Amino acid sequence: MAVTKNFLLLLLLLHCCYYSCFFVEFATATATDTITFNHSIKGSETIISNPSVFELGFFSPVNSTNRYLGIWYSFSPNVVVWVANRDNPLRDNSNGILKISMDGNLVLSDARGQVLWSSSNSATSSGTTMVSNNSSAQLLATGNLVLKDYQGTTIWESFVHPCDTMLPKMRLIASSKQQSKAQLTSWKSVSDPSIGSFSASLESRNFPEAFIWKGERPYWRSGPWNGQKFLGTFGTNFGYLDGLMVVDNKEGNVYGTFGFVRSFTFSRYVLTWQGQLALSYWSSEKKKWEILGSAPNLCGVYGTCGAFGSCSSVFSAECRCLRGFEPSNKQEWNTGNWISGCVRRTPLQCDRLNKSTAKESGKDDAFIKLTAMKVPDFMILSSAPQDNCKDQCLKNCSCTAYAFDIAIGCMLWSGNLIDLQQLPNGNGTDLYIRLDNSEFSERKQLAKVITIAVLVGTFIIATGAYFLYMWNYKQRVRKRKSNEMHSQGFKGIESLKFPGEVLKQHELRLFNFEKLAVATNNFHSDTMLGEGGFGQVYRGKLEDGLVIAIKRLSRASGQGLIEFTNEVVVISELQHRNLVKLLGYCVDGEEKMLIYEYLPNRSLDAFVFDPLKKKLLDWRKRFNIIEGIGRGLLYLHRDSRLKIIHRDLKPSNILLDEELNPKISDFGMAKIFQGNDNHANTRRVVGTYGYMSPEYAFEGLFSEKSDVFSFGVLLLEIVSGRRNSSFHQDEEYSSLLKFAWKLWNENNIIALTDPALSSCYQDDENEIMRCLQVGLLCVQESARSRPSMPSVVSMLNGEIVDLPTPNKPAFTGRHIASYTDSSSQLNRGKCSINNASLTTIDGR
Repeated sequence: MAVTKNFLLLLLLLHCCYYSCFFVEFATATATDTITFNHSIKGSETIISNPSVFELGFFSPVNSTNRYLGIWYSFSPNVVVWVANRDNPLRDNSNGILKISMDGNLVLSDARGQVLWSSSNSATSSGTTMVSNNSSAQLLATGNLVLKDYQGTTIWESFVHPCDTMLPKMRLIASSKQQSKAQLTSWKSVSDPSIGSFSASLESRNFPEAFIWKGERPYWRSGPWNGQKFLGTFGTNFGYLDGLMVVDNKEGNVYGTFGFVRSFTFSRYVLTWQGQLALSYWSSEKKKWEILGSAPNLCGVYGTCGAFGSCSSVFSAECRCLRGFEPSNKQEWNTGNWISGCVRRTPLQCDRLNKSTAKESGKDDAFIKLTAMKVPDFMILSSAPQDNCKDQCLKNCSCTAYAFDIAIGCMLWSGNLIDLQQLPNGNGTDLYIRLDNSEFSERKQLAKVITIAVLVGTFIIATGAYFLYMWNYKQRVRKRKSNEMHSQGFKGIESLKFPGEVLKQHELRLFNFEKLAVATNNFHSDTMLGEGGFGQVYRGKLEDGLVIAIKRLSRASGQGLIEFTNEVVVISELQHRNLVKLLGYCVDGEEKMLIYEYLPNRSLDAFVFDPLKKKLLDWRKRFNIIEGIGRGLLYLHRDSRLKIIHRDLKPSNILLDEELNPKISDFGMAKIFQGNDNHANTRRVVGTYGYMSPEYAFEGLFSEKSDVFSFGVLLLEIVSGRRNSSFHQDEEYSSLLKFAWKLWNENNIIALTDPALSSCYQDDENEIMRCLQVGLLCVQESARSRPSMPSVVSMLNGEIVDLPTPNKPAFTGRHIASYTDSSSQLNRGKCSINNASLTTIDGR
């Protein structure tokens, strides 16, 4: 009985201990996110939200001894989202204390008791006067620091007084009866959180617009909000496809807010000290922040092109006057100073004639349609329906343009048109620009034709029949030759088989030679993008408005029907985002042409080796380019229906689209493997010295590892910003590979990094080191030692953590110039020395 009694007492004691421990732990957990009159924080103390997402405490920015009270991510302490005393820091690492004062305010003071910041400095969200020290401040899991009175009423919150960061569920107030207008303000620098030069706000106009301001002047404008998007942004450039929403309700409240971006748990907008409004998210896989998009780009800066000037490029500002306009100051315009804008060539009829005279003479002003446009600033809203929007503009002599959006309605502009930008296809809206009717007239050209016809009429009549006969004869001969060559060139394509499939080129479009001549203004030199050993590359615009790139093979080039057919077959069977897209081909007589998609940013070498343009390639863009090229090669080697070796991988054969995504091009030298073949031998060595593997250059042996070697050289060039051949005058280091190997042996490989990245790559140093080590692994002398492309991609992505130690690279024991002698002894085929390209794209 005594044993039973003791056992019951023991159970009761354990039961009490359990519940007492439970309540102590719960109280401690809840206390860690709250500040009360009796619980302050000082020194290294912090409070943490529940769940543990955000942390409030004291911090010092990089390279600074000042201390600030701020909120940061508990898993990413370097990312501060809110600062209290940003203009009044604690000096020289001195300690401060945050507490609830007698009047119920949050107060930050230094060791001497001097108040540096108080919640009473800002208007309270409810307008209530705080009179009780029973207030409490709680850090929520949203990142919002909320001050409540003893009744639980919110009397102040950090979300109403943001700094440089906008978090999910935060409201950026434009207009409200209850709260004052809110805006984001940038830091002064990365080490100084005081208010900087830039601010961002939502402006409550007829339709809300987002602005970035530099001082009091606009720096970027989003265009009006139509209920779904801003009419001046595209893709994730400002993120409206990723949860951003503008609310304009009946109560007169206008504010911007956004939810969690896509499937990412943590995301934020931040206004950087350089004036960029960037949307980023936390990558749980890579354990770092990734940028989804930012604004403005160089073309999006407010008023870059002045009045009636339009910016049409994404990564470099390129201004053009609208049709019917010309530069107001041609000398300044030609130097790249476009701020003075453009003026009309011909005054409007409405300005020269009264309305009745103009109507009687049938000389009404007309409108030219511009598609995919960011609408200008200073919109005037009209109640006119869509059918009458044009007439509404014509009735007003000062009206210079109109547009219509189904959600906004009829939009009119008067006077100068400011902040115009042409957006990528599928974005923006149609904008109609008012011009004098004479701009559309062909009377001047017709008069010239008639005059010439009268002067040479007799001659044309006498010789017309002869020229007509000769033209018909040549057309018949050329058509016959074209049919013969077309049949001869593609007779092997239909029989090319791969794992039971038959590859067919008939899905490609066969272009008409005459239409290509019209598209390029008869292959005028002004439309030429570049010239190489195989011919010229032209920019053309088809009748339907599609812009294309045309590779016109030279009759004197080394690429005949074999290489031409090879390139058509290879590219027509490949579909990958990192491979250039072939739209079609043209065979007309002795003319052979390939038609590709047009990529406005040309080739990689135009960026990475240019002292100015390389500054546009921060480390994130360079890594994305490296990763994209790797994925493209992986597709060629393993993932496509064909197993393909490129054999001529180099910077000039990597083209860049509008968003700087890489696309591998020039498949004239590519080799298709069938079945289980994985290597081959050739007596015709083609390619570019400096990028060719040693076994291919000297023995004619090539395989996947030949492309891996070229990729390694390319990777080292992208990271270093230097050509492999740029060391040819350096007797000590005859190549980039030799220099990299020397730095590797000195444990100083990071010194190879491009100086243009020196100010911003510290956070990515491990990733840069990994890329350099992968590059050295790819350029090893022995093909067997080099990793395969699946392994290379896994190494770059971090899926393979422990990388092997590289062996000595190829060509480090001799000077590259000696290759010239070797090539002459081999006499295998056509090669270009060092950086000489078979096809060189020159920027215009």
